[in-house]
Amino acid sequence: MGTKRSRERQYLYLSVACLTLFTLFTSGACVPWKQLGPTREECTHLGSISDFIVRGDFEGAMRESQDILARSPLTPPGDEALMNMGLISAHYANPKRDYKKALGYFMRIEKEFPRSPLVEEAKIWAGVLHAFEKAQQVDIEIENKRKDLGK
Repeated sequence: MGTKRSRERQYLYLSVACLTLFTLFTSGACVPWKQLGPTREECTHLGSISDFIVRGDFEGAMRESQDILARSPLTPPGDEALMNMGLISAHYANPKRDYKKALGYFMRIEKEFPRSPLVEEAKIWAGVLHAFEKAQQVDIEIENKRKDLGK
């Protein structure tokens, strides 16, 4: 009874956080990074990712992000593309959501773009996903103990 309610809250909080951050990063405003800035075309691609999300086309949003990352593997907006890929992978409405992949994308930002302004946010997301994974493990253990006690 208590675990289901807490699990629903976790999903709710994670969903709200994903939507908020995703909206901030895909609103068409590109994050400048010193002298190296995204081109107008790259900003357009970044802005179109939110259009895909609004339509529920998570695969299209992921493809667009991967395209941006392929064009800028070690320079901006590659860091934004990785952040978007992480947020898409963790998005509550994504039927193919995968928190482990999302965690991998967030960790790549820190490794591949150590001077990016997105590093701190990626660390926060990684921490949230680690905590979420631990909470899921605790829920599984509780359910297993209940089954054992019920036998």
